[in-house]
Amino acid sequence: MSESDPVPGGRPGEVERATALSGELTGQGVHGVVLAYVDTAGITRVKTVPTAKLASAAAWGVGMSPVFDTFLADDSIVATDVLGSPDGDLRLYPDLDRLTVLAAQPGWAWAPVDRITQEGAPHPACGRTVLRRTVAEAAGRHGVTFRAAVEVEWVVGRGDADGDAFVPAVSGPAYGAARQIELSDCAADLLAALAAQGVDVEQFHPEYAAGQFEISVGALDPVAAADHSVLVRQTIRAVSRRHGLRVSFAPAVLGRGVGNGGHLHLSAWRGGTNLHAGGTGRYGMTPEAESFVAGVLGRLPALTAMTAPSPASRLRLRPSQWAGVFTAWGRETREAALRIVTGTAGIRDRAANLEVKPVDLAANPYLALASVIAAGLDGLASSAPLPEEITGDPARLDPADAAARGVRRLPVTLAESVAAFRADEVLRTALGPVLADAVVAVRLGEARTVEGLDDEGVAAAYRWKY
Repeated sequence: MSESDPVPGGRPGEVERATALSGELTGQGVHGVVLAYVDTAGITRVKTVPTAKLASAAAWGVGMSPVFDTFLADDSIVATDVLGSPDGDLRLYPDLDRLTVLAAQPGWAWAPVDRITQEGAPHPACGRTVLRRTVAEAAGRHGVTFRAAVEVEWVVGRGDADGDAFVPAVSGPAYGAARQIELSDCAADLLAALAAQGVDVEQFHPEYAAGQFEISVGALDPVAAADHSVLVRQTIRAVSRRHGLRVSFAPAVLGRGVGNGGHLHLSAWRGGTNLHAGGTGRYGMTPEAESFVAGVLGRLPALTAMTAPSPASRLRLRPSQWAGVFTAWGRETREAALRIVTGTAGIRDRAANLEVKPVDLAANPYLALASVIAAGLDGLASSAPLPEEITGDPARLDPADAAARGVRRLPVTLAESVAAFRADEVLRTALGPVLADAVVAVRLGEARTVEGLDDEGVAAAYRWKY
């Protein structure tokens, strides 16, 4: 959405459509609509309206302060020269195309929102608007569209655990049938709820860490993919609570061990053709796809300010834990930060994609996708060369060999991520000055919050925030 685009609620027929939807929802027993967005800190914030007020929300929006752009995960507030004061108001406009009846929350529907100023302009710190703008610019300037998906990993804890402690609700081994059986009833309800909500689930399985599971969903356009990431987590949480369980999407629930990822899968397309398949480059990539991957690879240190934004993210980003903590790429190499997924012979023209691994669910999915796409497009535009691939674990490379091959460790502190982001004009321009400054302020604020805490203290501080 550009600065001159109309306010969503002002589109012809939008109010009439919302009025009709309100009647349909009421007939289905829906009494309220959750209006959701994700703030700079990665927290999903909501307001709700009675179903009868949906048309009013579509016409005029629902008020919410811009101060939330500089909220931290613990609800304390930092500031920039534009954001963080008690002044001002924004309007939340529901995207009626994404309106979804919540199967796991009877009586409720859900919709993502666009945030608009009272004067009718897009709010410059709205991540959903930034992602939509980035996608539109890719199509307009490069003739490229995208398909994307966000993996969702989480841990399931016992709801009767003392205080804020994490006690795994299942005891079976990683990827083990025993763990799936232990969560069988809850998992079946979750799959049913997601199907009822139109979410295309491709896989559901136990993961590596204690009490951990993962859902993979079908690829969509990037804005819809980010919306689905938020909706899937809303549904997992609601279903789990109905079964007396507590879930966490935090990057690290404990001070040691494997954490929860939120890997991004992304493919670039032109004229209905997947640029990651059928080309003359490595593993079937076209030259443009190789340059796109090179663009992302070259900006990974700065990208972590968006993709791994929490102090708890650093507990997950450790070598030899499949988190992708080195600037390296490889085909199906799960220790590389960028994994080239070719897909099975026969479907590669549809399945080939790029997986970005140093991403977790503390990230705002709209900002993460917008930033990765911006980095890739810069590589594509400059025909950036893709360096030699890495096989095996980059942590085992001789330091001199790693340096010669451009393989380096990603930032180990938020301050390092922020420094790389501040120095990256492409990414700061993609977000715009207001949002870029908010990212810096929030990340440094989170870092100050945990000063003096050990790893267990950091994990505990964020355990139930996401």
